Amino acid sequence: MKVAVVGATGLVGTKMLQVLAERNFPVTELLPVASEKSIGKEIEFKGKKYKVVSMQDAISAKPAVALFSAGGSTSLEWAPKFADAGITVIDNSSAWRMDETKKLVVPEVNAHVLTAADKIIANPNCSTIQMVVVLKPLHNRYKIKRVVVSTYQSVTGTGVKAVEQMENERNGIEGPMAYKYPIDRNIIPQIDVFIENGYTKEEMKMVNETKKIMEDNNIKVTATCVRIPTTGGHSESVNIEFDNDFTVPEVKDILHSSPGIVLEDDINNQLYPMPITAHDKDDTFVGRIRRDETQPNTLNLWVVSDNLRKGAATNAVQIAEELIKKGFLN
Repeated sequence: MKVAVVGATGLVGTKMLQVLAERNFPVTELLPVASEKSIGKEIEFKGKKYKVVSMQDAISAKPAVALFSAGGSTSLEWAPKFADAGITVIDNSSAWRMDETKKLVVPEVNAHVLTAADKIIANPNCSTIQMVVVLKPLHNRYKIKRVVVSTYQSVTGTGVKAVEQMENERNGIEGPMAYKYPIDRNIIPQIDVFIENGYTKEEMKMVNETKKIMEDNNIKVTATCVRIPTTGGHSESVNIEFDNDFTVPEVKDILHSSPGIVLEDDINNQLYPMPITAHDKDDTFVGRIRRDETQPNTLNLWVVSDNLRKGAATNAVQIAEELIKKGFLN
């Protein structure tokens, strides 16, 4: 299968190449696409070198699928051109997520919505993906009324410049700032820009995308998204109110048996999910599962996942795998 990776030299694009190789995705020819200044440079994939090509050259080569991770404006301009050429686009930006004509997919949750007609498929926001993987099996069993989530998000979610800022600060080196404030030994309670209601775009993405992916507009979601000085993955404290009551052992059994989830919940041995242990893994890790003792039918838990993998690259590749499985991609 001929595969294009758009934004192949970026943090997520590089991770997409790694995930494609690790999962033995059936790539017969790779078309790495990047900005004009990178055209002609070589990248390595599975021991073979490929030259970075332009958008138009990639379209002309007619790949079966194009994995996009090159930002919203690039996706808005180029995804329709790929789609018009009959190429299936799986887009990692926010450009198409809330478009009513486009599917927003986390395979463990709503792979059933995919059809052969879908030529632009949206990959959700990283912090939303890991949360809905955990919410869905619990919603199926107890019906969720309300979710209160606070995130603790890795600097890798911002990009290379943010990682460099943190490392520079740790080493006492002055350099370019990805954030308005220092991030090392600090926490920044802002991810993306503020909007009129006082929330950030990142927070509202979690609200709106959760409802779309879960196919239930009645679920109430409120979020506070925070950047912390770590790499390896995003962490989330999630408080969930259900219509129906539960037992904690039953919740653990449901999560343990659900696809894409690893249960790490043994407080006697201080076992719980952390970014340092979730790093470079495809699963979503959940632990610290306990009843909220302040009101009925309410649960607290802690969710961690590698934001560059399940939160971006892996989820995109899994969508492509689902399309192959359903016979929509060949």
